[in-house]
Amino acid sequence: MSKKLIPLSSLPLGKKAIIYKTNHLNSEARRMLDLGIIEGTYITPLYKSPFGNPTAYSIRGGVFALREETVKNILVKCL
Repeated sequence: MSKKLIPLSSLPLGKKAIIYKTNHLNSEARRMLDLGIIEGTYITPLYKSPFGNPTAYSIRGGVFALREETVKNILVKCL
């Protein structure tokens, strides 16, 4: 996979990336900040639920489940 920007929802399981930009509005932006999803943070998708939504992500030592409609607004750069 190249080092171009992709939506977090397209990142394969187990592939580490760095958050480049988030495009959320008000309350959703606040939630992303609370979870530590900010520019420059490393993130790795770990598991998908049986139906593919939500997906568990490793972020700053924690594991958080996020829905696809949330992570499609996060741009990442693969490492």
